[in-house]
This record gives sequence, C-alpha cells and structure tokens, in this order.
Amino acid sequence: MSNENILNSLKVIVNPNTGRTLQEEGRVIEVKADQNELLFKYKRDGITPEQKRAIETIIVNIAHPTYPADKVTVLTVSENSADVFAGKTFTKPESKAAPAASAQIKTGHGPAGQNKKHVAGAKKVIAVSSCKGGVGKSTVSVNLAFALKAQGKKVGLLDADIYGPSMPMLLNQRGAKPGATPEKKILPIDAYGIPFISFGLFINEKDPVIWRGPMLGGVLNQFLFDVAWEGLDYLIIDLPPGTGDMQLSMIQATDIDGAIVVSTPQDVAVMDSIKGMSMFTQVKVPILGMVENMSYFVPEDNLSKKYYIFGEGGVKRAAKEFNVNLLAEIPLEIALREGSDKGTPYMNEKKHEGRPVWNAYMNLAKNIDQCFNTPAEEGQPKGFFKRLFS
Repeated sequence: MSNENILNSLKVIVNPNTGRTLQEEGRVIEVKADQNELLFKYKRDGITPEQKRAIETIIVNIAHPTYPADKVTVLTVSENSADVFAGKTFTKPESKAAPAASAQIKTGHGPAGQNKKHVAGAKKVIAVSSCKGGVGKSTVSVNLAFALKAQGKKVGLLDADIYGPSMPMLLNQRGAKPGATPEKKILPIDAYGIPFISFGLFINEKDPVIWRGPMLGGVLNQFLFDVAWEGLDYLIIDLPPGTGDMQLSMIQATDIDGAIVVSTPQDVAVMDSIKGMSMFTQVKVPILGMVENMSYFVPEDNLSKKYYIFGEGGVKRAAKEFNVNLLAEIPLEIALREGSDKGTPYMNEKKHEGRPVWNAYMNLAKNIDQCFNTPAEEGQPKGFFKRLFS
C-alpha cells in the first residue's frame, strides 16, 4: 500500500464508542509518514485502555507491510482520562505475532482473523456495504443475487439492516413468517427461488426498532449461524449503512470472503464510501471492488441515451485512486424502480434481458464470480483479485 493510501486509511479509523471517525471528531493531531517511520498522534479522552490497544492494532495492520510494527509510533494526548499514567507520552504497538494480541478481542474491534466462524451451508459469503443511506445498496444486493442465479449459482440473501429491513418489500414477502426445522434451525423464506432472512419478517413493519447493541448482535448471530442455509454458492449479506459497532462486530465474528462497496457518483456519497473501504481494510476482509449505482439514467424512449443526473465517474475515480476493482456501473431505469416497489426484482424478469440495467447486473455477477474463480497470475498470491472493469 502506498503512503498516500496508508494516510487516507488512518484518517478514517473509527472511534468504537461513537461510530464516527477520529478525524470527524477532531481527535487526529498529527499523521506523518517518511521512509523510515510512521507516526500517528491523536486525542485519547474517553477511550478505554482496551479500545486504545485495539486502535493501535488497527494502525499496525494498516501500515503493514510498508512499515513493520517496530517502525510505527502511536502518541496519545489525554486531558481527563484517569487511566493514562503520568509522564507516559507514547506507546509502541506490539508486533502482530506478540502473544498478548489475543486479549484485544474483548473490545469487539480486536485483531482480524481470530475466532471467526464459517457460515454453514454457504461456500462464499459476500458483504454488501455502503456508508451512506439511500444509495440503493439493498436493491443492488437483491438484483445481484438474481443475476448470479441466472448464471447458474445458488444464492441466499441475509438482510442485516435491523433498523431498516427492506428485503420483505423488495421480494414481495411482506407478512411472511419463517418456520423452523426439527433441530430448531430457522427456515429462510423462499422468494422466486432465492432463500432469504430478514428482521422485517419477525416484526410489524410499522413498529420502531428500539433495541440496543447486545440484543441486535444476538439477532444477527442467529441469522448467520442458526438459519438452515443449504448448498449455497454465495450468501450475500446486506449490511446496515455506516461503520458502527454492530457492523464491525458481525464482520469480525464471521468468515467473510469478500466485500462490495456501493456508492452513487456524487462526491458526498463517494467520500463516505471510502470509510467503508477503510473498515474492511482494518479488519482484513478482502475488498472485491466498488459498484457505482444510479450511474446514469436511461429513458424508455431511447435506451442508448445517458443522463448523468448524479454526476459522472465519481466511483471510477475512487476505485482507481484506492486501487480496487470497479465491478459495475449500474444505470437507472423506470422498470428498476417499479420492480422494487412491487416486489418483483428486475433481474428476475426475463423481459428485461438485454437492457442496460440487465447487462450491468450480469456483468457485475460475472465479475464477482471471476474474483473467486479466476486463477492467480504468476507471481501473484493466491486469492489475488484481478482488476475488472465492466
């Protein structure tokens, strides 16, 4: 990773207490990287010793392998925290191989790759993320599932957006109630041949969700490990917007094979999507690439015409800057919006075959599948994700 990318990733480290970045909270005092050493200095008030150690581990992981752990210095400034010893000005993070690293799991943001559980019944698990609401992440998740199904894959959908579950509506299953197996496993609801589970299936859709962290974590844990997923090539997880504690805890507890970051083209959405990429980088989840949704509008009377109503090329530029794949540029069509409102997914309707949105989703599904099934080129490590452009 280049120094510029390291510095960008450091600036969007999240405060585990608030879900906001240290940069947003005005905590970052100094970030400096030269040929020999990396320095990160921030205001530590209100951050516990365990959380502080977790942040140090995140910084070491971001810097590796450009800067070994012994070349990374983290300085903290604290005016009111009683747990800071007098005269102590900085700490040197322990190396990744240090035995004490496992103690940091208690914070919920500990070292990635430890105590992760595999989702039984799914060969590959893909997380679909956005840091900004309203970019169409759930619509992308649903139609990607049907595009993969059209290419012969068996796909499941997990709606992890507890506060705003939308899949029952998108899949025309409002009011459906999941059953259970004799072994007390939850049976997912079948929607047009796609098994899915959503918190929206268990509550009245007009009722507000006023649960807090531990209760929500328990629900998501059940959806991952107590649902009877069977024979899936892909399980697609539609994550809640943002990079809060719930998202981080679920990602670090689950063996996720890759992440997709969804954004619309405008700068304000792209800026937030960078936080999502930083989150996955910090917890060592491979980023399959970015998807530009609502890339342009295609009118019904001229399918070759493009109207860039949200700007042009924003996600493509971000993907190039951060050296990740641009997986697809998905346009807007009236039929896509209508299908979402009616619960008839666009990519499950053969009548749309060959249209711009159909082609974009089929390319997205093909690119996702190639990320996992294209052999690594000579000299590249196993699991290398080749740059793909739709």
